[in-house]
Amino acid sequence: MNSYLAVGLGGAIGAILRFIVSEWIGNPQGTLLVNALGSLLLGICMAALASEMISKEMTLLLGTGILGAFTTMSAFSVETIELWSDDQVKAIGYVLATMVLCPLLAYAGWKVVEITA
Repeated sequence: MNSYLAVGLGGAIGAILRFIVSEWIGNPQGTLLVNALGSLLLGICMAALASEMISKEMTLLLGTGILGAFTTMSAFSVETIELWSDDQVKAIGYVLATMVLCPLLAYAGWKVVEITA
């Protein structure tokens, strides 16, 4: 599969999934969920690539395409500003939860693949 096609197809899938989660859960909870889940799955994806369990092309489809469109830094940023206007404590909690939880989940995903490979 062409690399650009893999990223484009994955991006379309990820964007649709992101929209479904936003409609289903709402924001900012939906954004935290997609960023946390996306971090876990990208950790798994990158560890699988490093362990040669998946190809570079599959990583482009899953990691760059689907997960790149599924996760969202821009929505996180805007929602932080909106929360700050309403409740500064909630805004700080949201930022801390995102900045701590997402890297921990990416690490956990990577380690799961290393342990099971």
